[in-house]
Amino acid sequence: MNVLEAHGLVKHYRGGDGGLIHILTGVDLAVRRGEMVAIVGASGAGKSTLLHVLGTLDIPTQGYVVVDGRSVQGLDEETLADLRNKRIGFVFQFHHLLREFTALENVMMPLRISGIADREARGRAEVLLSRVGLSGRMHHRPAELSGGEQQRTAVARALAMDPSVLLADEPSGNLDYHNAEILHDVFAELARDMEIGIVVVTHNRALAEKADRILTLADGRLSESAEYEGVR
Repeated sequence: MNVLEAHGLVKHYRGGDGGLIHILTGVDLAVRRGEMVAIVGASGAGKSTLLHVLGTLDIPTQGYVVVDGRSVQGLDEETLADLRNKRIGFVFQFHHLLREFTALENVMMPLRISGIADREARGRAEVLLSRVGLSGRMHHRPAELSGGEQQRTAVARALAMDPSVLLADEPSGNLDYHNAEILHDVFAELARDMEIGIVVVTHNRALAEKADRILTLADGRLSESAEYEGVR
């Protein structure tokens, strides 16, 4: 079953000279439950733009996105926000943790905002932090955690609402080799064990090689990556 689909995505902007800047020129994508897809490409190719469109943070000029079987085309902002909160998890290069709260409290935050009882929120946050290898660090604040631990906390937070899709933009871009490898393993295990669809934009070959499929974004279109062909 596909948990994320893109159909004919086109995205362009009007530049300062009035001309059109074409970013996406016809992107099609289908991500199955339990599948991790890596998107690679040159800087400026539009990878982050594509991720924002897939996550309904940006609206395509043409085409449409389907999340968990539901087309997002024409949905109002309130409905889109609700869909994002419940069905899509986001992980960015910078973790954006709230520094005055512990790792546990950071992961609990989306649950508490959605009205889930404190005991239930705490229990789910503890399970998720343990799942990403932080069972012994959950009562530490971000400043007391390593960069890798902070990013894994951000991953746990992104999973708090039990999304169908996890979108990650250069998640290991600021990490050293050791912490990056731990994070890469976490992503691969999450896709398989939690049966969610993961799309990760990355320049990191090691992370791309953990994916089930690797696609290259070039000239506004996605294609099977020749550079990484046969990795898995």
